Amino acid sequence: MEQLTFGELQNYLALKYKEGRTSSALFMKLVEEIGEVAEVLNQLEGRKKIDLHASLEKELVDVLHYAIAIASVNNIDLTKAIIEKDKEAAIKYNQSPNLVEFLVSKN
Repeated sequence: MEQLTFGELQNYLALKYKEGRTSSALFMKLVEEIGEVAEVLNQLEGRKKIDLHASLEKELVDVLHYAIAIASVNNIDLTKAIIEKDKEAAIKYNQSPNLVEFLVSKN
């Protein structure tokens, strides 16, 4: 199976959206996709009639796509940002292992 890093995906999305899509347009798509995740969850939890074409996996991928696209067009290094945010949360909530510790122990 193919391996994909945030960096590679960000480079791809930056190229894909370099012309024409603004951060606010991408955000509107993100909100739309979050609504679609809510619809699928409602179906899975029995609050709505099941749509056989609905897929939580596909809707979550769409949410990630647009969130990462917003970061990409704004030159945010998500790998760095995720590690830094996790460090802050680990300190704030006294969590162990933090992401860096997890990555080090994995290797």
